[in-house]
Amino acid sequence: MILIRHLKDKFMIRKFFRKVKEGLGLRGYFDNELGVLIRKRQYEHPNKFVRYGKHCFSQTDEDGLTLEIIKRIGISDGIFAEFGVGDGTENNTLLLLSLNWKGFWSDGEDIAFDVSKTNRVFFYKEWITQENICSLMDRGKSDLGVDDIDLISVDLDGNDLYFCEELLKNGFRPSVFIVEYNAKFPPPIKFCIDYNPSHLWDDTDYMGASLQSFYNMFDKYDYSLICCNAATGSNAFFVKNIYLDLFPETPDNIEDIYVDCQYNLFDKYGHNKSLKTIELLIRE
Repeated sequence: MILIRHLKDKFMIRKFFRKVKEGLGLRGYFDNELGVLIRKRQYEHPNKFVRYGKHCFSQTDEDGLTLEIIKRIGISDGIFAEFGVGDGTENNTLLLLSLNWKGFWSDGEDIAFDVSKTNRVFFYKEWITQENICSLMDRGKSDLGVDDIDLISVDLDGNDLYFCEELLKNGFRPSVFIVEYNAKFPPPIKFCIDYNPSHLWDDTDYMGASLQSFYNMFDKYDYSLICCNAATGSNAFFVKNIYLDLFPETPDNIEDIYVDCQYNLFDKYGHNKSLKTIELLIRE
């Protein structure tokens, strides 16, 4: 466990466990059991929409949910923007490139491949803040030669709610938002870390915002919650209210849409505890 705490990057952690499984000859067994668990969580959840979840390039089953949402809305050859893509090999929009979408990625670390020779996806290595996220959007739109963005994904393990609201306040209104929420806090709990432009996730529960907090914020801008991914309970999908009738199986109450956290199936359940989280909860 000491080693894991020193592996700050979550992709390194997952690669570490993958190597352990391969070394023990257990990869096939673990992958099969994980698949059974995911399907069980999907089919036992009250929101039947989560059953569309499938894994291609996303962390778990987000890809299938994204595909079904854009299919129902009727977006083809769309434009995406994703903030927080790791090394680029595992994110929420990579699959969209196979559907003739184009877009841009931004993150504070390098990606694992060169995109300089294509005009379909741009990458901006930037430390993302509330102060620069709108300029990054403008840069992306300019490089892509488009006026609007159809889908925005935000997964930065910290200031995500602030980033989303900053975009909305400045007129960026995609059809779809995919956001990482802190599933440790079920509805109706409202939780959101203090904004800190230098925030770096320390692998504790002091990160992001609860589903209820995201729900309340997006509601102000006429967006509706459609689902959370059933596999891990980490990503929530919001669409403009005008599309809500296209998702009749989505429950009316947030409690039946929320998915509990199952982030780490190998060594622990949920995040480590942070004193800062407790201080925030007890503060008036």
